[in-house]
Amino acid sequence: MNDRPLFTALPPALLRLCPWLDRLTPASLRADLLAGLLGAVLVLPQGIAFATLAGLPPSYGLYTAILPCAVAALFGSSWHVVSGPTNANSLALFAMLTPLAVAGSPRYIELALAVTVLVGLMQAAIALLRLGALANFISPAALLGFTGGAAALIAIHALKDLGGFGHPASHSVAAVLQYLAEHWREARPGALLVGLSTLAAALACKRWRPRWPGLLLALAGATVLAALLERRGGSWALPVVGTVPSAWPPLHVPQLDVKLLPELLGLAFALTIVALGQAISIAKAVAARSGQRLDTNREFLGQGLSNIVGGFFSSYVSCGSLNRSLPNLEAGARTPLAAVCSALLLLGLVALGAPLLGHIPMAGISGLLLLVAWNLLDPGRWRRLARSDATEFGIAAATFVATVTMRLEMAILLGTLLSLVSYLWRTSKPAMRTMGFDTMAEERHFVVLEDAEPALPECPQLKLLRMEGSVYFGAAQHVSDRLHALRQPPDAARHLLVMAKSMNFIDVAGAEVWEAELATRRAAGGDLYFHRPRPPVLQMWERTGFIEVLGRDHVFPDKRTAIGSIFKQLDPRLCAACRARVFWECKTAPFRPTPPPGEAGKKEPPPPEAGGGGPPSQTSSGSEPVDRLE
Repeated sequence: MNDRPLFTALPPALLRLCPWLDRLTPASLRADLLAGLLGAVLVLPQGIAFATLAGLPPSYGLYTAILPCAVAALFGSSWHVVSGPTNANSLALFAMLTPLAVAGSPRYIELALAVTVLVGLMQAAIALLRLGALANFISPAALLGFTGGAAALIAIHALKDLGGFGHPASHSVAAVLQYLAEHWREARPGALLVGLSTLAAALACKRWRPRWPGLLLALAGATVLAALLERRGGSWALPVVGTVPSAWPPLHVPQLDVKLLPELLGLAFALTIVALGQAISIAKAVAARSGQRLDTNREFLGQGLSNIVGGFFSSYVSCGSLNRSLPNLEAGARTPLAAVCSALLLLGLVALGAPLLGHIPMAGISGLLLLVAWNLLDPGRWRRLARSDATEFGIAAATFVATVTMRLEMAILLGTLLSLVSYLWRTSKPAMRTMGFDTMAEERHFVVLEDAEPALPECPQLKLLRMEGSVYFGAAQHVSDRLHALRQPPDAARHLLVMAKSMNFIDVAGAEVWEAELATRRAAGGDLYFHRPRPPVLQMWERTGFIEVLGRDHVFPDKRTAIGSIFKQLDPRLCAACRARVFWECKTAPFRPTPPPGEAGKKEPPPPEAGGGGPPSQTSSGSEPVDRLE
């Protein structure tokens, strides 16, 4: 009963707007509600802390976790990403606006809200221009490294609260680790007890009661334990969330000085890159774990609308939050309603239970985040990648290190660039395989001679070459060098038949390679031919005029026709002396081998049986014979 859909006949327009509505069931609503409650509790200390980092009053952090969170969830693509204030956006906003106004001043707040609206407009424009496909260049290896690095970041920053430490002067990983190394003796036993107990309780629920809301129950138990320890006082006391400001976001139109608009546009563009880099990386990482298909353009639109609306409701720049999205997924969220519930429950919790919420221990929150970080790290996938592909593992490792040591958007950019460089390197040397036969039997196929043991000799006048991969600017030199080597003894066949059905793409540089090869072979008395080039290749040759120079009769639909036509262009004197005779047509050529020195006058041996001693077999439909490449 709990899995029966709540809606069975929704209008198509509504389903296009919210495609997850047909997945709603009583069970999913319950899961989303519980996940939203956890998200509301987690954002309380984060929102207050991040707003302080941004140079804004603490209440602005909670404002940013309400309307922007709900709008991004409803209009975005991801079912599990929870938007709101983030560490990176807060620091970036502070760094960009402090040269223009004093942090926390009314002028500073107006600038922050105005920049937020501009960021939203730019994000929406990117979505409407359909530029979301740029996110496809984030490779799975880069995502794995980013996800692992994010897990390390969550764990490192959670450690300071797990031990009940103070706050280091800087929020960088190096500063936090140095602070922990210098102050580890100051760890509070109460904080350690609460944090580790929360972690153990969450693990126990996951192991023995997976249907229970384990994270919420563990946090509730941590709050009770912290209250009991508080009575002992001294070193057993531990930091808590503290005073919770009002979370109701007031409507406010940002007051913008037009003279500052050019400068603010530059700042907004930089923040747009920062926010979208984080948002799409987090969305793809979460989607990879949940199995959801992601619409990046819609995700960008949701982020843009959330910032446009948020800028008019006292919110600063928001994007997908790693510290909330992953716990949201782990807590069992099934639809974007979990994020909407988080926003609504945050309002209700602050309005009705602010004093009680203030007693939630930071050590309990850190225990939950440690569990999330471990689940996110996924050591098994790292081991599989290390065994299967050393290059991809290196990209993942580099992205991991960059995520821990650099800004998030720079880390994912580095991982993407490494993936693209790796791809260009791999595709810069397309395979060029020499083809032939390994048997003279009537039923035979073309084979790769390098892999055939034993292989029959090649025709000394006609080279058969299978081209695999794209011939573009990065591969042009390699292909040119390989073609040059084929023209040198002992592979110096004057005629070349290129089996081009696996040559997927060529650009202008690739077309020039084949133009040069054609000119060189014809100057040496030979020629160049192609078997089944793909339509995009033919279109490029049409545009460059190469097809007219080559001749349309040099492009063949099947190998039998190609070899039959090219055979007529071979030198009959060389054919008469040839002992290879690997083609069916060779049977019609006279056999007058040139005797070796000192053997003149001896009786000539009979010519070898060409092609297995019979005509080529035909299929029942009269199509291409059996000597085809499989």
